[in-house]
Amino acid sequence: MRRPVRTGPRMKGLSQSGFWKSGNPRYYFRRLGEKAVPLPDAKPDSDEFRRAWVAAVEGEPISTKSRIKHRTGSIGSGIRAYLASDDFLSLSAATRGNRRGPLEDIEARYGAGRMTDLKPRHIRTDLGRLSANPANNRLKIWRALCRFWVDAGLIEEDPAISVRKRKVASTIGHEPWLWQDVQAFRDRWPIGTMQRLALELAVSTGAARTDLVRLGPGMLDKEGWLSYRRSKSGGVAVVPLLCELPDWMPHNPYLQECLEIAPRHLTWLSTKRGAARSDKALGTWFSNAARDAGISKGKTLHGIRKLLSVTMAENGAPAEQRMAILGHETEAEARNYSKTASLKKIISGTKFSNSTNSVGKSAK
Repeated sequence: MRRPVRTGPRMKGLSQSGFWKSGNPRYYFRRLGEKAVPLPDAKPDSDEFRRAWVAAVEGEPISTKSRIKHRTGSIGSGIRAYLASDDFLSLSAATRGNRRGPLEDIEARYGAGRMTDLKPRHIRTDLGRLSANPANNRLKIWRALCRFWVDAGLIEEDPAISVRKRKVASTIGHEPWLWQDVQAFRDRWPIGTMQRLALELAVSTGAARTDLVRLGPGMLDKEGWLSYRRSKSGGVAVVPLLCELPDWMPHNPYLQECLEIAPRHLTWLSTKRGAARSDKALGTWFSNAARDAGISKGKTLHGIRKLLSVTMAENGAPAEQRMAILGHETEAEARNYSKTASLKKIISGTKFSNSTNSVGKSAK
């Protein structure tokens, strides 16, 4: 018989069922209406258990295998300390998820070494195995890790400071969608399908994947304004969704109907069982739907966010307005997302029209 675990207000959602071979109780995390998630063989007051519980709450993958016991002063023990620190746990769920894998890889490769023996040349050797962009992403993790070690008094000097980023060719990142792509998707997925609802929400909000899965009726006020806090940066995005739109905001004639016939759950993009979708699963699911509509493989859900940014820029939206809708923190970020905007349209002040931007007719 499963018994609720009384571990205080910070450890809600736990239940116990049986014991591990080690003698530790076997704990599970369960959210209402969802499958129970097994937690690792560890005591509930340990750092390992705490990290696993936080990962389960955030919907991140966790392992039930016990961690290797690292000796004091080793790189492995330093990584374990970082993963249990406020520096790491205060990051957004998306950032923690992106960092956890590389950190565990560093632990597996170099965990037995001593932190005090780590030199810049060792980090450069580690990065040398990778191409430019992955190497620069891994360097960010090394820098955050070494900075924590210095602040925690585990080492005296930061070995990552003198390691320079790799030069990379300038790119626009995720390829923006075109309105022709949006129309092709609409022609393939009629109103009433979850794929179509995902498209219309993405087109109207420009929300990133990690935020799109969280959007729901509770974020919409009586006047039709949508407000939410971004998972990545913590910044607030405010979108005129079901109300009168500014001239530079593309009008979406299909969104309201899609929302009216959508299943009634806490989030709009729910699963068949009514649960919220994971952002990673949403990305794969939507990419498959896009390819099924004949859209090139390189175009992802994030490209629709750029499409909205480009369209608003071409229609004369000031940077402050684009930042407010997309939740950008700086004007530089807003400019980066609208790099592919047509300079001719920006200069001439061409306004949005249903015919030229392919929002118009679509089969229901």
